[in-house]
Amino acid sequence: MSNKVLAFDFGASSGRAIIGQIIDGKLTYREIHRFPNGGVMRDGHLYWEFDRLFQEIKNGILKAKEAGGFDAIGIDTWGVDYGFIGKNGELLAQPYCYRDTRTEEAFNAVLEKVDASTLYKHTGIQLMRINTLFQMYASKEEGGAYNDAETMLFMPDLFAYMLTGKKACEYTIASTSEMINPVTGDWDKELLNTLGIRTDFLPDIIDSGSIYGNLKAEICEELGVPSVPVVAVCGHDTGSAVVAVPAVSDDFCYISCGTWSLMGLELDKPLLSEMSEKLNFTNEGGYGKTTRYLKNIMGLWIIQECKRNWKEQGHDMSFGEIMIEAEKAESVAYIDPDCADFEVPCNMPEMIQAYCKKTGQKVPQTIGEIARCVYESLALKYRYTVECLEKLSDKKYSTINIIGGGGQNTMLCKLTADICERKVVAGPFEATAVGNMAVQLKALGELEDLADIRKLVMISEDVKIYEPTGKTEYDYEKFLSLLG
Repeated sequence: MSNKVLAFDFGASSGRAIIGQIIDGKLTYREIHRFPNGGVMRDGHLYWEFDRLFQEIKNGILKAKEAGGFDAIGIDTWGVDYGFIGKNGELLAQPYCYRDTRTEEAFNAVLEKVDASTLYKHTGIQLMRINTLFQMYASKEEGGAYNDAETMLFMPDLFAYMLTGKKACEYTIASTSEMINPVTGDWDKELLNTLGIRTDFLPDIIDSGSIYGNLKAEICEELGVPSVPVVAVCGHDTGSAVVAVPAVSDDFCYISCGTWSLMGLELDKPLLSEMSEKLNFTNEGGYGKTTRYLKNIMGLWIIQECKRNWKEQGHDMSFGEIMIEAEKAESVAYIDPDCADFEVPCNMPEMIQAYCKKTGQKVPQTIGEIARCVYESLALKYRYTVECLEKLSDKKYSTINIIGGGGQNTMLCKLTADICERKVVAGPFEATAVGNMAVQLKALGELEDLADIRKLVMISEDVKIYEPTGKTEYDYEKFLSLLG
């Protein structure tokens, strides 16, 4: 029998524990535990609820034990966030969530010391105020836990530390920080020293697929489970998702589609050209020391916020119901999904309406019109991005792989095929968890390499194909005018 692996996946609104194994040559898995996530507001700041979430990991382990046991654990989260460990091994403070606004001042302060072009040459990372570099600068200015820390750990590494007692930073999650040199794959201490950011508390960076260590004795005793290994899967959720792209060649274009839309390529080495810097593309680490060359696009966060606001107004609708309303509505206007107006929690429908009015467009009024505006705008941004990727890589991509939960939105997939004029392959929808489990199975010796992992995904997953229909009523030039 194949080993059973337990994947913890922390998403924007929920976390899940999923247990899987290879049965009859296919990866078979099921969710055994789900819990809320997304941050909590305290004293005007947005934080992770780390203590509660670590208890949810324990709850997931207990449920996995009840389900027949497991042979390894892997954890992935979104990128850039971190916590500080003190001299006695304790978490010194609840970690900040990246959408907290404290980085606004830090962003400007860093750019006064190091210009954007120099930052890109050092890190190859898309310039965004949410990145760890700006968060860390804000932590430096605050002092407190930053001053007292013995070690800094990114969120998946922090959860793994609490399970194993071992301190290390997995490569893909570290690569999101804008603190790593993309050529050496190590901390860029020259940059950090220039900004006065501590480097003494930065742990060693380990490869994806390494093992942090085994569950420590007190955890095993508390939960009544054996001391299984905790695998350093691709700790960045997009890194795990890209592992699960069902690609038949090395040249593919993907969109990891969820709260964010991460659209890009898998390359052998970073791309640090002047055009890449100008277009603000990012070079993050992938499994096997590949480069995830991509653009961070705001994604379905905008719809998620709209849904939250509509519920507060008495319209409690599922995402499927919102999509149906959008399909019935007329096309009214477009937005640039990456406009800073849409970045933080807000009254998103009103923010969209204000944007459309400000840009001289007809203002969407109904739920359907607003949702259609978002979906069409995302698909238009995908077209712009894939055209940029083709210029940067000097290659053509006839197919776009949409992985993750957003691939279940049939309207968005159809719009993407039509607007991008390319075939869309949607699936797997649980790409992050699938990639997490696959890397665990590789670490346990059941799979040979990344090609073997993707072969397993293709055998195991049903995908949906969307061919472009030739519809041309979308005003791409009008959309481009919104990008400035």
